[in-house]
Amino acid sequence: MKRRITLSWLLMALICLPMFAQMQDPVRFKTEWKNLSANEAEIIFTGTMDQGWHVYSTDLQEGGPTSATFNIDKIEGAELVGKLTPIGKEIKQMDPIFEMEVKFFEGTAKFSQKVKLTGGDYLITGYLEFGACNDQNCLPPTSVDFSYKGTVAAAASATAAPAKTEEAAAPAESTETVDSTAAVTTDPQTLQEATDYWKPVIKELSNYGSTEEQESHSWIYIFFTGLVGGILALFTPCVWPIIPMTVSFFLKRTKDKKKGIRDAWTYGASIVVIYVALGLAITLIFGASALNALSTNAIFNILFFLMLVIFAASFFGAFEITLPSKWSNAVDSKAEATTGLLSIFLMAFTLSLVSFSCTGPIIGFLLVEVSTTGSVVAPAIGMLGFAIALALPFTLFAMFPSWLKSMPKSGGWMNVIKVVLGFLELAFALKFLSVADLAYGWRLLDRETFLALWIVIFALLGMYLLGKIKFPHDDDNNKVGVGRFFLALISLAFAVYMIPGLWGAPLKAVSAFAPPMQTQDFNLYKNEVHAKFTDFDAGMEYARQNNKPVMIDFTGYGCVNCRKMELAVWTDPKVSQMLNDDYVLITLYVDEKTKLPEPIKVTENGTERTLRTIGDKWSYLQRSKFGANAQPFYVLLDNEGMPLNKSYSYDEDIAKYVDFLQTGLKNYKK
Repeated sequence: MKRRITLSWLLMALICLPMFAQMQDPVRFKTEWKNLSANEAEIIFTGTMDQGWHVYSTDLQEGGPTSATFNIDKIEGAELVGKLTPIGKEIKQMDPIFEMEVKFFEGTAKFSQKVKLTGGDYLITGYLEFGACNDQNCLPPTSVDFSYKGTVAAAASATAAPAKTEEAAAPAESTETVDSTAAVTTDPQTLQEATDYWKPVIKELSNYGSTEEQESHSWIYIFFTGLVGGILALFTPCVWPIIPMTVSFFLKRTKDKKKGIRDAWTYGASIVVIYVALGLAITLIFGASALNALSTNAIFNILFFLMLVIFAASFFGAFEITLPSKWSNAVDSKAEATTGLLSIFLMAFTLSLVSFSCTGPIIGFLLVEVSTTGSVVAPAIGMLGFAIALALPFTLFAMFPSWLKSMPKSGGWMNVIKVVLGFLELAFALKFLSVADLAYGWRLLDRETFLALWIVIFALLGMYLLGKIKFPHDDDNNKVGVGRFFLALISLAFAVYMIPGLWGAPLKAVSAFAPPMQTQDFNLYKNEVHAKFTDFDAGMEYARQNNKPVMIDFTGYGCVNCRKMELAVWTDPKVSQMLNDDYVLITLYVDEKTKLPEPIKVTENGTERTLRTIGDKWSYLQRSKFGANAQPFYVLLDNEGMPLNKSYSYDEDIAKYVDFLQTGLKNYKK
């Protein structure tokens, strides 16, 4: 006998699962300039590390782990004295990983580099590179940037002007990870006064033109996404058999045909009201920004991943998921006991409850997707499209009851649809696991791993549609028709299409779901774009020193349209050349979960807020400086932090994007 799992038990099981996630950030360095005499100073690097981790000093053999090294990018008016020197007690022992004798620090690592000032203006920029390991693994070589400048008299005195302090030291430049020590721990408003990079430019940006058309376009997209979801739900075994029974009930309810049709229209309208109210209620309860944050929360995405896997297993025939029967029975009995419009509304509500086991995962997926837009009305628009698709057949069949006779009866074809939905839910489940994996840097589901799993899933779907795989509820005599054959052909062709992605092909058709290209370990594709910086202030300072314009890329690990832009637009040769050569690209992840060294309190719209993560900081920057909160969001800046063109959102028109970049370059050179 098939087992039944009620929703209440399912939710309890998922909620009770222990989920703990943390991005590795075991070593944090800070820099300090210290005057030793009138013409001599030293740069001191002090690192603190988590228990079990250690940083290697300078006395290492070639081929071992990365030792601490002092690197100069530019030096004027000064000379280095000696080499980087470890300060404090070092531990010397055989390393179990590299099988060689090494020296390292535990707890606190401290290094010093002496500098001689030759008189006049001086400038020293560079970085400390270090390696860190524990007993199981090692981090990749990590950089800590620094920049100091000042003036000393030709006959140097003890009151020489001090160099830039630690507050101005630039964070590490990286194309893959963000150094948490790079986060500015002062109030952004204070930072604004110091550098002016954080100064709001909302008015100046609007002077270049508005981008409101993008929002309208996204609402239409959301509506049609909901419409497609509703159409899929129609053909599920939970909804399709109810259509003829419900419509027949309304037509037989009264001898007046017109009244029967009117009641059916009321029934359809009630379905629309119920689902739109659900979308509005979710938005009012959680808020648009909370939904956006929730959509990239690791625990939420893992729970949703598990929920979709369980629903997929149910569709494959492992068990049946139902709501507690007393819920639907109570509403159904109430509908029979009442008359008029209330009874019709309660019947519509009964349909919503009874069909939940099939519509629930579709609704959940839809709401999670639209929540990333940050719009208050987006969930309601998505649910409107879903409800219209779901309610339309009831009203049309009521108007034309003769159509009911031509409807295909429930049978084996419904089981096929159910299994196909199971395969699709399994594929989409990986997308939610990928969001959590990216946000917390676990690297469990890199791009090629994700694509390999999708290739297998869609290949198996094709084999099922050809009748090569059977599930428990499948009819043994169910023949493969022409429709199934062509669906199998599409599924197998899609699996073959994804195979080149294992070697780095862009795969624009799946760019919305697959992890970003930078997670690909093996990549033969050369036309790539990598961010020069993942820290705003460091990137702006670098651009100023190198006299280059800046493009800020506000993105998110869970941003579908961001991945589409990166693979559909950034891979164009002309676009990639400009981004790599003409601009300093600064990519800021608004859902980066790495904690700031210290929480930052800001006042926004009269309300005090606390910024706790790097993502919070970049999200605040986008809102306060540019007056926007949706991703992707691209803005071009000069070296003073002023806009060079209007902002650019999601639009895969390559010609428009090229014009956007070229206009920025033209305005920068004026």
